[in-house]
Amino acid sequence: MESINRTAIELVDEALDFAGELDVVGYELDNGATVVDFGVDAAGGVEAGLLLAEIQTAGLANLQTRMGELAGAPRQYVELSTDHPAVALLCSQKAGWEITTEDGFEGLGSGPARALVGRETEFERVGYYDSSEFATLAVESTALPDEAVAEQVAELAEVDADGVFLPAFATGSTAGSVTTAARAAELAVFRLLEIGYEPTDVLHASGSAPLAPATRDETEAMGRTNDALAYGGEVHLQVARDDDRFDEIVSTAGEEYGTPFVEVFEDADWDFYDVPESVFAPAQVTVDVVDGPVYTVGETDEELLAESFGYR
Repeated sequence: MESINRTAIELVDEALDFAGELDVVGYELDNGATVVDFGVDAAGGVEAGLLLAEIQTAGLANLQTRMGELAGAPRQYVELSTDHPAVALLCSQKAGWEITTEDGFEGLGSGPARALVGRETEFERVGYYDSSEFATLAVESTALPDEAVAEQVAELAEVDADGVFLPAFATGSTAGSVTTAARAAELAVFRLLEIGYEPTDVLHASGSAPLAPATRDETEAMGRTNDALAYGGEVHLQVARDDDRFDEIVSTAGEEYGTPFVEVFEDADWDFYDVPESVFAPAQVTVDVVDGPVYTVGETDEELLAESFGYR
C-alpha cells in the first residue's frame, strides 16, 4: 500500500486548488507548515466536510451525502464506505492524537500523521506504520493551529516542519458535523478492536449517520454530533470470522444509552478523555460473516436524536 500521508497530500492539494469554491482558507506558517481552515474562521460547507473526511481517511474511503428522514422530516445523511477499514479507519481517521502546547492550544488530531508515530494500540494490532516526508494531521479545535502545533507534529512524526499539513475545523462547524457523521463505521471497528476482535478480519465497512445541525456552541456541538452517531449511526460490516460478542459494539450495550451526550460529558467534568468508551459507538450494526450468519444488533432512536438536534 502506498504511503497514506502521500495520498492524503494529493487531497490537501485539491482543497488548496479549490479553496474559493469550498469556502476554505489555506496559508503557510512562519516555519513552513501549511494550515487549511475548513471550519474555524472559514465557512467551509458540506462539500468541504466531505473532502476533509477523505483527507482523514487518506483517500481510502468513499464519501457522499444522501437525503433521508429523521422524525418524519427530511434530513441529510453522510455515508462512508471502505475496503480498507483497518488502515483507513483505525490507523488514519480515528481522533487518537491529543494536542496540547505550552501556550495553551488544545485540540484533537486525526488523519494519517498518526501512522507516522504509531504509538497507539491499533497500529500494533493492525501491523501498519507509515513512512513519509509529509505529515497530514486534521486538527479539531476552536482555534487555528500555530507554529507550536506544527513543530509538535513535525517532531513526533519525524518530518520537517515544511512537510506538515494541518487541516483545521471546529466541532460545531458544518465541516465538523460532516466529518463526525462519517465516523459511524470507525466507531464500530474500534469497538471490535476493544473486545479483542482482530481488526484485519474486518473486510469491508460502511457507515451512515445524520448530519447534525451546525452550531458555534461547542458544548452543544459535541452533544449533537455524538448523539448523531450513538442514536442515528448505522453500520454494515463484512467480516472473516464469527464472534459471540458482536452485540457489545453498539451504543445500546452501554449503561449510558438513552442519556444525551451533553449530560454524559457534564458528568465527566467536560473532559473528553474521561467519557466512558462505550458511549462512542454507533446505534445499529449489521455484521455479515463470510460463509456464516448475519447479525443485526442495536437500534436507532429518532425521538432522542430529534430532541438533541433541537427539532420543534
